[in-house]
Amino acid sequence: MEAQIFEKLRHEVPNPKQVEFFKSRARHTAYGGARGGGKSWALRRKLVMLCMRYDGLKCLLLRRTITDLRDNHIIPLTAELFGYAKFQPDQRAFVFPNGSRLVLGYCDNDNDVQHYQGQEYDVIAFDEATQFREDWIRFILSSLRSTRTDFSPRAYYTCNPGGPGHTYIKRLFVDRNYINDEKPEDYVFIPAKVYDNKILMDANPDYINLLKALPANIRKAHLEGDWNVYTGQVFSEFRNDVEHYIDRVNTHVIEPFDVPKYWRIYRSFDWGYSKPFAVTYWAVDGDARLYEILEIYGCVPGSPDTGVQYDVKKIARTIKDAEATHPYLKGHEIRGIADPAIWQAESNGTSIAETMEKDGIYFDEADNTRIPSIQQVHYRLAFDKNGIPMMYIFKNCRDTIRTLPTLTYDPTKVEDVDTKQEDHLFDTMRYVCAANPISSVAPVPDKIKVYNPLDDDDVPRRRMIYL
Repeated sequence: MEAQIFEKLRHEVPNPKQVEFFKSRARHTAYGGARGGGKSWALRRKLVMLCMRYDGLKCLLLRRTITDLRDNHIIPLTAELFGYAKFQPDQRAFVFPNGSRLVLGYCDNDNDVQHYQGQEYDVIAFDEATQFREDWIRFILSSLRSTRTDFSPRAYYTCNPGGPGHTYIKRLFVDRNYINDEKPEDYVFIPAKVYDNKILMDANPDYINLLKALPANIRKAHLEGDWNVYTGQVFSEFRNDVEHYIDRVNTHVIEPFDVPKYWRIYRSFDWGYSKPFAVTYWAVDGDARLYEILEIYGCVPGSPDTGVQYDVKKIARTIKDAEATHPYLKGHEIRGIADPAIWQAESNGTSIAETMEKDGIYFDEADNTRIPSIQQVHYRLAFDKNGIPMMYIFKNCRDTIRTLPTLTYDPTKVEDVDTKQEDHLFDTMRYVCAANPISSVAPVPDKIKVYNPLDDDDVPRRRMIYL
């Protein structure tokens, strides 16, 4: 039986990207980025070869649902292993003659995560890793430990752009932005596209035409492996191309500049305690165009969507200090708008809004009607025929830029944003957009005034200031 397995493996010819994946011994290796790269096959082969190479190895292979697990791995592995590794249905594991075990699991909700508490694995592999939430991945990875001296624990990830874990996987493997005890040398990303999968290209040459026929934003994700756009993304029109700040064409993110004193300023607020609170400041120019000029985000550094747990008075003091000292805000008359929920009385009989008013921070109730306000954000992000949007975001508003493109649709409310995501800064955005509604077609003036900070002394000089 072992001879049959080796004969089968000998005749399989992996593509160069798959070979690179097989050779990786990094603690964390991600493989993929686009559709059709041969990810699931490569992951199965990697784990089978490890189990055959090392006696008594303990491996865990995960998919999001039991159906995906059965169709993509249990059935194929049963056929591919010829009974060499015995499948034990009650434990959902393939047991190899040398004592190695390949356990197949799934994680579709918070309860499923608990099944992996207290377990110990030498290898953990997430197939379609972006379909898992970040907190699930982190929790399951706490089981990645071993006392072996001949093998170092490793995690493998196959992935496409999009899904609940998109931001986490993108940060680690694409942006390579590391926090806390994360070490850059531990993370390897092997990008793969359909063009790398010669077997698929030969067997189904029309597949690439199917990918090319997809809408532009989805095509960029599925065919080109672009991590800035993906299926289910709410604001696929968002563009972060700050290099074009000189003419501000086809981008929403621009370099900061000194805000003219005659421009109106809005303060938009979304309350949070265990979740982050969010304060964003918006300037409005003479063409009714919005500029997010500053953000205050009460999020624990390095822990997305985790609030700093400031009480109301501390948030009020933070706002007051910023408006008294920050160059963008000092001397401006500022209108505050906030989620109507802050006017609800708390256990002490006083509302958040009333407490803030005692410190001189005033708000009007925002229009919190979800679908119309979300649509207003779409209208603002739309480019006119000259590539000019009705909303810009200063480069220093880093968390807005980080979270806005990651938002996906609610699975049951098809036009709404999924509120289980890190949507707090977005909420402040829709409040200010709803307070300044525009039509669905961005106005196109005969001559567009493009503010170039380098043109002349009459235009405010640009400068970057972080709170």
